[in-house]
Amino acid sequence: MSSDPAPCPSALIVAHGSPSEPQQQEDALAALAARVADHMPGWQISSATLACKDRFDEETARLGAPLIFPFFMAEGYFTRRVLATKAKALGLTMRAPFGVIPALEDVAEATLRAHIARNGWQIAETALLVAAHGSAVSTTSRNSALNFADRMQARCGFRRVATGFVEEPPFLADAARDLGPHSLCLTHFALRSGHVQEDLPEAFATAGFTGTVLPPMIEWPETPRLIADALTCEQG
Repeated sequence: MSSDPAPCPSALIVAHGSPSEPQQQEDALAALAARVADHMPGWQISSATLACKDRFDEETARLGAPLIFPFFMAEGYFTRRVLATKAKALGLTMRAPFGVIPALEDVAEATLRAHIARNGWQIAETALLVAAHGSAVSTTSRNSALNFADRMQARCGFRRVATGFVEEPPFLADAARDLGPHSLCLTHFALRSGHVQEDLPEAFATAGFTGTVLPPMIEWPETPRLIADALTCEQG
């Protein structure tokens, strides 16, 4: 007597996306999912943005019972309320968001140190700017970025650390002023969103910031492995 093979495990990587240009973010997230899948043989890995209507429901139905991985930088409204409500209604398990993965701090420290060494600088002579989203209605996004900046300072010992936000004070244009030529900006954003492409360059131009700007986390080469490890480390 034969039996049907057990379904392979699956995961759905979910991001906020862009309501004005949903397909661009869908494509970027799908490319990330493919890179995660390279680290997870035997798994089905897919993606969905909340901005793309019906995409989440379609992918969860297709995958069956996927683990939900929030590609967000903080435990905020969209992870705790919107996404958690969707997952609970379908009986799905949701992991902690990308921004709170402990190993992300190790990767960020190594990345910052590598850029500083490549530029021939000393850490004690270098300023770090953390550019983040912030929120007018919640402190979670702000606190996550501030805590991340504090931990990078504790690990590295920068000359100065400043954190600026797009949607609340201290605004990015103010935080980015007078940091000097030896400065790095850690972009505390998951996706290359409109904020990253438009608001950040505008703020940097206003502030006269000429330091090195790191790409958003989706473009870091270590990100797929971090997600794969986060998905599998709690498995079982």
